[in-house]
Order: sequence, then C-alpha cells, then structure tokens
Amino acid sequence: MEYLFDLELLARLGMSAALGLIIGLERELKKKPLGLKTSLVISIISCLLTIVSIESAYIFPGNDEIRIQMDPLRLAAQIVSGIGFLGAGVILRRGNDHISGLTTAALIWGAAGIGIAVGAGFYLEAVAGVILLIISVELIPFMLTRIGPKNLLKRELLIKITVKKRESVETVMHKLQEEKILITHTRIKDLKEASAHLLELKTRVSAKRSITNIYYTISLLDDVQEIEIIS
Repeated sequence: MEYLFDLELLARLGMSAALGLIIGLERELKKKPLGLKTSLVISIISCLLTIVSIESAYIFPGNDEIRIQMDPLRLAAQIVSGIGFLGAGVILRRGNDHISGLTTAALIWGAAGIGIAVGAGFYLEAVAGVILLIISVELIPFMLTRIGPKNLLKRELLIKITVKKRESVETVMHKLQEEKILITHTRIKDLKEASAHLLELKTRVSAKRSITNIYYTISLLDDVQEIEIIS
C-alpha cells in the first residue's frame, strides 16, 4: 500500500511537470523571459514542497506525551510570497509610463499555483486552471482584437523620430495624424550635437496594422531622418 502511495506522489510530480510545460511552452513561443525550464522548475518544486508540507504534518504527529499540531499547507503557503521575487525580476520599465512583463510575472505566480494544486491532490482543478490560463492569454485577447470594443482594437506604440529642421516637428506630427496614428503623449528634445530634434511620441494605432507598415509610412516622409518604434 505504501508503494502505491509513493507512486501517486510521483504521478503528482509528473502531472505538475506536464502542466508547467504547457505554461512554459506558451511563453517560449512568444520569446518571453519565462521559458520551458523556468516554468518546469517552478511547477515541479512548488508541487514537491506542497507534498512535503502535507506529508510531514502526518509523519511527525508527536507521541502520547507531546502532541505536535502542524498546518498541512504551512510550507506551501510560503511559496506564494516567495515566488514574488521571480515575478519582480521579469517586470521591465521602459520610460515613465510603459511597463512590460506583467503577464509573464503573473504566469510565474500561476505556475506556482498549479504546482500547489497538484501537490495537494486537486488534479481536475489544476488542469482546468491551465486551460483557463491559456485561453485567457491567447484566445481571449485575439478575439477582442477582432470583435471587441473600439478602444481594444488599438495598440500602443512608442515612436521616436529624429528631424533636422525645427519647422519639421509640426509637419511630421500633422502627417502622422493624417495616417490615422493617434498621438496621446508628446516629448520634444533638442539634439545639440547633431543639430537635430527628437520626437518621442506615445501613439495608438490599429491592432491590425503591422509595425513594418507604420515604419515604411513614416520613413517616406521628407522631414524624417531616423525612426525607432517600440511596441
């Protein structure tokens, strides 16, 4: 009986690895910081610590004179707070109001949660959790860009444009508006060394419009010297 029980624990670790693999594969295909190896480690070790936490509560119950009471999920509860260090490491800040990596950080937390669920024996809930995670980060955003509200059909781009003449600043901004590139924030900086002017524009464009199309459109403007587009 003990041997079968051990096989069940190994099956939990295997199932946790398989579900963690799905999460890691989704991030790997998008070239995000959370890859296959990271996701597998998080999911497997979270499951292992959960198993250790639960089993130790019953393996060391004390004796007739001294009764030791332990919370079966006390060790597992620390995983949630400890995993925050990994999540913080993948969040990047670009500029004053552009932050990336939040979805990856959330999926790191999610991989730990899947490992805990499997380790505690909630197999169906863990599988359902992974399915809902993949649907949430893949299918739903895709559907919203096709049939969602108008505001969700646009995406934000940070466009940096270098122009030679001061008079070209207003001309370029006007032409961008004509090309249906909505400018939401503007920063203008003089480049004294190059005797040029830098436009940093936070814009909103149609999600269906490719970055290469936007690049070609801007590069054809007579007053533009250099372009950098950050999505």
